[in-house]
Amino acid sequence: MSPYGSDRSPRRPMRRKLLQALTAGMVLATATGCSYTWKDFPRLGMPTPVTEEAPRILSLWQGSWAAALATGVLVWGLILWSVIFHRRSRTKVEVPPQTRYNMPIEALYTVVPLIIVSVLFYFTARDESKLLALDKPAHTINVVGYQWSWGFNYVEDVDGDAATPSAGEVPKELASIPDKYTKEFPAGAEGVYTKGVPSDRNPQNGNPGPTLWLPKGEKVRFILSSNDVIHSFWVVPFLFKQDVIPGHTNVFEVTPSQEGTFMGKCAELCGVDHSRMLFNVKVVSPERYQAHLKELAEKGQTGYLPAGIKQTDPARNSETNKL
Repeated sequence: MSPYGSDRSPRRPMRRKLLQALTAGMVLATATGCSYTWKDFPRLGMPTPVTEEAPRILSLWQGSWAAALATGVLVWGLILWSVIFHRRSRTKVEVPPQTRYNMPIEALYTVVPLIIVSVLFYFTARDESKLLALDKPAHTINVVGYQWSWGFNYVEDVDGDAATPSAGEVPKELASIPDKYTKEFPAGAEGVYTKGVPSDRNPQNGNPGPTLWLPKGEKVRFILSSNDVIHSFWVVPFLFKQDVIPGHTNVFEVTPSQEGTFMGKCAELCGVDHSRMLFNVKVVSPERYQAHLKELAEKGQTGYLPAGIKQTDPARNSETNKL
């Protein structure tokens, strides 16, 4: 008689349930991916990059998935191998030989994870240093986060007169920005602004939130500041986001490479109406961008919105890293 007894019926319902669960999982996995095509698969869920810097982020994302898949295949393979070749015998019930204190194996499962983490850290640090490097930008935009929308200060010489305002003069609204960034402002940058409210809509597609305009093919520096709590500036197809922190100025640069209107949002839980902190990014030709700045000036939206909380000079310039 089999050691398991003659009645084997309890195993059959379990097998049927396992088969049903696997079938349901496959259906769910395929159904959730219906909106994607095979052309989208190499991005592994990421949107199409729309800046010159975003492919570096996509490459890091793909490399992380490749490392995770290789690790998973190794682990799954070892599990299946042990299940198949070291399963309990149907005829023998004795305990198999036990292995203890195998130094080569213990060294292997200590060293291998360290190597994996070190490699991931190297590529992450390398790409982060490249992505956060600052150069001389063609345009500077101060993004102001506040409950519950976004403001955009275009630091531009809209009227073409470099003498207005006078050289070296920083508008009082931008006084909270550290000197190492304001000294890079273009001469005569009297500026224009857009101030959003949650009820704003993009006139082209009806998407909620104010619209930030950017020129295609020209480097833009974003100076991020908050007037109240921590927010996070995230333009989804930039594949990049950065916190907007009161009393601290974060800066990054991108070069838009594709025209179109793209969605942005706050990615940091900032209060009761956090979900309404949406915005749009409209990438246009440099000529259309300049025309938009003049349109804002004609509407009377000249000058700047207050950018951040007030700070003393030592606190404002406490971070000494150079451009």
